Amino acid sequence: MSESSFAAQPYAGIATFGRQPHTRELNGADVAILGVPYDSSTSYRSGCRFGPRAIREQSLLLWGYNNAQKVSPFQTLKVIDYGDVDVVPPDIVATHKAIQDVAARIVNAGVTLLTLGGDHSISLPLLRAQAALHGPVALVHFDAHPDTWDCEYAGQPFSHGTPFRRAIDEGLVDTSAYVQIGIRGPTAGPQDYADALQLGARMITLDDAVERGLPAVLSEVGSVCAGKKVYVTIDIDAVDPAFAPGTGTPEVGGFTSHQMLKLVRGLKGLNIIGADLVEVSPPFDHSGITSILAANLGFELLSLWA
Repeated sequence: MSESSFAAQPYAGIATFGRQPHTRELNGADVAILGVPYDSSTSYRSGCRFGPRAIREQSLLLWGYNNAQKVSPFQTLKVIDYGDVDVVPPDIVATHKAIQDVAARIVNAGVTLLTLGGDHSISLPLLRAQAALHGPVALVHFDAHPDTWDCEYAGQPFSHGTPFRRAIDEGLVDTSAYVQIGIRGPTAGPQDYADALQLGARMITLDDAVERGLPAVLSEVGSVCAGKKVYVTIDIDAVDPAFAPGTGTPEVGGFTSHQMLKLVRGLKGLNIIGADLVEVSPPFDHSGITSILAANLGFELLSLWA
């Protein structure tokens, strides 16, 4: 993509991610941006079905050069905006199948996939597509919540609180390299954390991360995931609602926006085969600051691949 793509003002033009071409032609593409406008499994505030559109809109502010990582990802990579999955709001199973089918089409073509959600339930079909190609993947999971519940709604195995329990059940995750970062807040009881640990998650709570410092956290992630194929999932509620209020289940006391940027940059050197960015809910966003942060986190991920 030529630098002329960034000549327009950020209030002008069609809102594809980073002004990259909207196409479903995968031949020659390095990275595809995929939107999943689905939020029917949220347990508190819905609205993240509008997340992909809002993130794309704020991505028009990305002028192209990443000064922190000293790279121009849109120059180095051929990035396309693949558009959105055709979701089925009242049917999570049908939606998950649609997500998996589209994701498989992209990753099987040798294209790296960055997905914009949508609620966190979408990580399960994305991991299914990745694991079908790569086998069980290492998982770096930024979140306020473990999302390893066995059941959030009576008799229903799928929700935004269960994706990683189901992924582990299905053998999609290499549990020797599953790191949760930023976990915090009240739970129904101690079993929520205990269940995640029993499943094999290496949990770094927010308090742990602050006490140890980000370099120590990133060193542990690098050690655990070295030599493995890594999937990254970012729930925007890992960030404090003072910096990212536009989310469905906010938890106070999270990372600052700067800390979150540093954490993503610190994944440099890992073999990241795909990523998702979820739970951005524009109806609860103030001045678009959550979507702005999400767009920049997407830019940091692209810069890692570049």
